[in-house]
Amino acid sequence: MRRIMFVSMLGFAGPTLAQGDAKQVSAKEAKKPKPRKAMTVSAGHKKALAELYGGFKFGMTKDEVIAVFSKQLDERYDEKIKATTDITAQDRLRRDKRNEVSRLQSSYISFDTSKTTPWDVSIVEEEFAHNTNEAMLERWENQGGKNQRRFFFFYEGKLWKMFVQQDVSVISEDKRNFGTFQASMESKYGPGDVDDGKITWSTAEFDVRAVDKLKSYAALGLAIEDPRTRKAVDAVRVAKAPPKRQTNSVIKAVIDTDHNDHPDVKSNSNAVDDVIRAQGGTPKPNP
Repeated sequence: MRRIMFVSMLGFAGPTLAQGDAKQVSAKEAKKPKPRKAMTVSAGHKKALAELYGGFKFGMTKDEVIAVFSKQLDERYDEKIKATTDITAQDRLRRDKRNEVSRLQSSYISFDTSKTTPWDVSIVEEEFAHNTNEAMLERWENQGGKNQRRFFFFYEGKLWKMFVQQDVSVISEDKRNFGTFQASMESKYGPGDVDDGKITWSTAEFDVRAVDKLKSYAALGLAIEDPRTRKAVDAVRVAKAPPKRQTNSVIKAVIDTDHNDHPDVKSNSNAVDDVIRAQGGTPKPNP
């Protein structure tokens, strides 16, 4: 009788376990992030996004960017010069124009070095890498009521991305949050792909990222970039990435890899002695 009951219990246990496994599998599948649908950018919103080019084009060299910038200044300063008959004021305006061009030229920096730069800790710290044939120009744009900063990023000497730091002074402090940022961006550029403090709009010609940097730099940014060059840049960055630092093998030996609250120090006594010797000390004799 006992044998029959035991077999019966096994018979019922099989399906129960199978159902439990199925539930676990379905739970794991449910945890997997579902692929996001790419948001379609309307013609009107694409035109609004394209204004971020600011008169510049992907593929320009550093000198071509400076030349376009100088031409933009000519148009702006010519109006100011014509608006006055004061010779001294006209000379001052011409000098101001030359200074603006010189400042843009002097802002050029190449990241083909292992040395850190002032930009390694900045609002654009995630926009470049070292030793990957990347470089940058930077300038303030404060005309026409604007108060923003534009960064020009080059790969192999060609412009492929621009990052525009937005002016947040016009937003009251109590409204400087991602919700306000998202509402403002999507009202102007349409719905985008929202993920982890970023909003992305993708087109065949360019991608745009709106980045929330309020917590770290009290700022907001918009990046427009060439998606084809992005693939090449990412590949080079992976290939040239510095090796991850390895933990010293002697130190590894005494780390509690099992995460015990009360590790057995005696079981690691030899490894502890090795660490002491490595530091030039003399281990104490075991009691």
